[in-house]
Amino acid sequence: MVWLGVDLGDARVGLALSDPELTLAHPAGNVRVYGDSFQALDEVINVIEDELVDHVVVGLPLLLDGSEGKSAKKARRWAANLATRIQRMMDDGECSIEHIPSIVLLDERLTTVSAHRQLLQAQVTTRRHRPFVDQQSAVVILQSALDGRVRTGVADDAREE
Repeated sequence: MVWLGVDLGDARVGLALSDPELTLAHPAGNVRVYGDSFQALDEVINVIEDELVDHVVVGLPLLLDGSEGKSAKKARRWAANLATRIQRMMDDGECSIEHIPSIVLLDERLTTVSAHRQLLQAQVTTRRHRPFVDQQSAVVILQSALDGRVRTGVADDAREE
């Protein structure tokens, strides 16, 4: 069992994978999207297929007051499109995924701040943060989901915030 964390960005979509024991998240790279995160769908599906992912946690960028703005609505559309695209590919025999992984949205407020802080602690200079911050944000999102699973005693699902 492996989980995938996704941080949607305008330039890059950051990815993180869990270990099979669902205890630790680690960076799994970025997908360049040039202003359209929907361009990353096929590459994310490739990761799901290659890594046998059965749970996807997509960051939901709520506003600081907890309400949804344009970015949160876009994240919801992106997650729905991911499920639709996987289903279509399965129906057409274009992928080896046997079932659509569960896809949940997780409140990601302040994950970028946390990612920058972690990169500074790892002595990555501020100038060099940009290529790493999206995947580190995906790590923070995924680790939050993994930690939440342990705190709530949920074995096979993350809580949707």
